[in-house]
Amino acid sequence: MAVESPVRSLVLWFPDWPVTALLQGAGADELPPLDHVRPVAVIERNLVTACSATARAEGVRRGQRRRDAQARCPGLTVVPGDTARDHRAFAPVVSAIEERAPGVQVVRPGLCALRAKGPARYYGGEAAAARMLIEMLNGRGLAGVRAGIADGPFTAEQAAKSGTSATDPVCVVPAGEAAGFLAPLSVAVLEASSFGAGAAPSASDDLVGLLARLGVQTLAEFAAMTPDRVRERFGERGVRLHALAGGQDSRPVEPRVPPPELAREIAFEPPLEIADQVAFGMRVTADDFIAGLGAIDLVCTELRVELIGDRGERSERVWLHPGSFDAAAVVDRVRWQLSEEVGKHGGGDEREVLRSGVSLVRISPEAVDAASHHAPAIFGGGPEEKVHHALSRVQAMLGHRGVLTPEIGGGRWLTERQVLVPWGDRHATGSDGLAAQRARPWPGSLPDPLPTTVFAEPIPVDVRALGGEIIDVDERGSVSAVPATFIESGRRRAIEAWAGPWPVVERAWDPTRSRRAHRFQVVDADGGAWLLVCEGDAWMAEALYD
Repeated sequence: MAVESPVRSLVLWFPDWPVTALLQGAGADELPPLDHVRPVAVIERNLVTACSATARAEGVRRGQRRRDAQARCPGLTVVPGDTARDHRAFAPVVSAIEERAPGVQVVRPGLCALRAKGPARYYGGEAAAARMLIEMLNGRGLAGVRAGIADGPFTAEQAAKSGTSATDPVCVVPAGEAAGFLAPLSVAVLEASSFGAGAAPSASDDLVGLLARLGVQTLAEFAAMTPDRVRERFGERGVRLHALAGGQDSRPVEPRVPPPELAREIAFEPPLEIADQVAFGMRVTADDFIAGLGAIDLVCTELRVELIGDRGERSERVWLHPGSFDAAAVVDRVRWQLSEEVGKHGGGDEREVLRSGVSLVRISPEAVDAASHHAPAIFGGGPEEKVHHALSRVQAMLGHRGVLTPEIGGGRWLTERQVLVPWGDRHATGSDGLAAQRARPWPGSLPDPLPTTVFAEPIPVDVRALGGEIIDVDERGSVSAVPATFIESGRRRAIEAWAGPWPVVERAWDPTRSRRAHRFQVVDADGGAWLLVCEGDAWMAEALYD
């Protein structure tokens, strides 16, 4: 079986990329302010995975234990690793490289590869192409980028890491000389390399350690072993690493497929002042937006709408849909966002209204789903789909807040826990969201199970003891007598069982707004379970258990 020849590859290496991503502030809002002077180290599993140049000057190195690094550099700022942050910061860098040389393979954040043939022909040589990319990246504020060009991405990676310097950031290994370039390198590079370890996950560590114990220290010594002996001892993974050590890296560069551009925008010149005019102008763009998602079998379930005013004002919001958006629903959301007034709607969401004409509208999917999950059933969607279409039509006629649905929020009293949100929408997310409100500590709130009937206005009741005396609760929470009966809406009900009291205290620090009450659960002679509240001398029925 013929072995494929290595492909000329160009590898770009960004040393200590996690530190670069951190200093760029990509998703590091919760971290202290950092700069390029302060020594910084990124720690994963109690080991240093990357460090800044100032930390390296103090003796910090990759692979050190955290305490050893802090002992060498007492002023070291330690930051936990964050792969998501590294990827977010690296994504625009890859996009910039693809503008000059398409076909980039992202190996990991801070390391990417591409075929050298195309850029070399376009820019007049392999070294010229590499220097052009480095200059472009330096212009974007990314200093210290190294480039290696060789037969195969593994050799190109080693050329970028071991064959370059700050004064000469490009290393070109001539065609056919990969084995000679790799020969003096330690076998440890097989473990450190993203291409080598990626080819033999969980096996390269054991192999490198075993080679060292056998006295094989360099890649040349490993390459000198016969493939049959390597296969007998290390299996097919060992054969793959043996080929890398000999410069026979047959793995091709696998360029990523750039994600499709799903967002759409439309500019208005001159800017439009009337919401209906903007909505009418959005129809073609909305159709194109939905068609673009449909071409890749997706539907939009959360839509981000950005409105830019003629004076630079900006209004941005994420809209939800109970099913999935169609073109008409997209146009409706744009019109609703333009029509909202300044203020709080539905529990604390601030809405900005443009004070000048609309010059640009941008729509983008915040969340998508497979179109197959939203395909209509063969025999119809049943009552739920009919309700959805009916409410959506009413909402389209009356506006965003024309159809409201109840949700459970946070609070001590049952009436304040009911929050009305627009159909298909949801309450604010984050710290103001319903889930966050419910999770807050609410001393005195009623635990589950909750009553099924909550009175919009508490019903006054009169609770009496067996002898007819009025019952109250003192400051210590002691009941003056045993509740025997209570009168509700003129009807006397005997109390068969009761429990309580449970205090509810609000704003005890504010004399003018403080509130102190006690809850009771009682069961009448008819089997009805009531939630009663005693506040001062007054008794009220808050809810009924059905």
